[in-house]
Amino acid sequence: MPENPITATVPFEEDGIHHGFLRLPFSHDQSAWGAIMIPLCVIRNGDGPTVLLTGANHGDEYEGPIALQELTVTLRPEDITGRVIIVPAFNYPAFRAGTRTSPNDKGNLNRSFPGRPDGTPTEKIADYFQNTMLPMADMVLDFHSGGKTLDFIPFACAHVQDDKTREAASFEAMRAFNAPYSVQLLEIDNLGMYDTAAEDMGKVFVSTELGGGGSSTARTNGVARKGLRNFLIHAGVLDGEMQVDPTVELRMPDDDCYTFSDTEGMHEPVVDLGDEVSLGDVIARVWAVDRTGMAPREYRAARSGILISRHFPGLIKMGDCLAVVGVPET
Repeated sequence: MPENPITATVPFEEDGIHHGFLRLPFSHDQSAWGAIMIPLCVIRNGDGPTVLLTGANHGDEYEGPIALQELTVTLRPEDITGRVIIVPAFNYPAFRAGTRTSPNDKGNLNRSFPGRPDGTPTEKIADYFQNTMLPMADMVLDFHSGGKTLDFIPFACAHVQDDKTREAASFEAMRAFNAPYSVQLLEIDNLGMYDTAAEDMGKVFVSTELGGGGSSTARTNGVARKGLRNFLIHAGVLDGEMQVDPTVELRMPDDDCYTFSDTEGMHEPVVDLGDEVSLGDVIARVWAVDRTGMAPREYRAARSGILISRHFPGLIKMGDCLAVVGVPET
């Protein structure tokens, strides 16, 4: 297998703060010998844990990039013990385009692991993180939100795992992030995910869903900033007292938590994010858009709980995720 062509323009092993790029050669119509330049900041102060922080795994999600860009300005080497690696815009081509997937190859970075060093640009980025970045890390925080097509209550999350020791460490880090909600997440499709790659290496991995709609809010940006600081303190990299507020713990026991649309039309939410629902409650309707006089298709909750996610745009297509319900821990 050939070597990955990505190179870092900053050192990983030297003390201090270093701003630079992950440089990925990319020949295209506008630049025959061009490169994708992924912004990178490495802050190191002696021996200690390494925390890897990433945002914009999907390019239309903004709380992570905002919090991480601010961290590159405010965090000083003397503030930490160990190393903090900050990649505010993990999928940089998608981030610049404001799209979920890369405009270069339509690659979904969070479904491209372990990647290929001789593959598409997205596969090369995945391969570099699989084989260079993740092995350096002890703990990983990957920021997400709903992008343009979903909206979420603001939560930190970690996965149920076969390795219960690692699972417990990830849940502990999730709780330390201290978002308004903390979710034991059940993925509908975890093949090729960055999360899975990190967990398979034994890393403590925490992710988030902090809002959606292809933008951010003052509230969700505040959740990201506070959670980021708490995470660094929990990791043993940053000194200080964590800010701890009440959090609602939720779990996702099975696929009944998800509701998908089996038609297309105009989406009408019937309950709002954070609302309690009971088994059988109508949670959304889909109306015809091409004729009048038709009753809507009603969708009902397959279990009781709290609405934690909903489809965002006003129009919906067959197969789209309509709503997600989380079950409060008792």
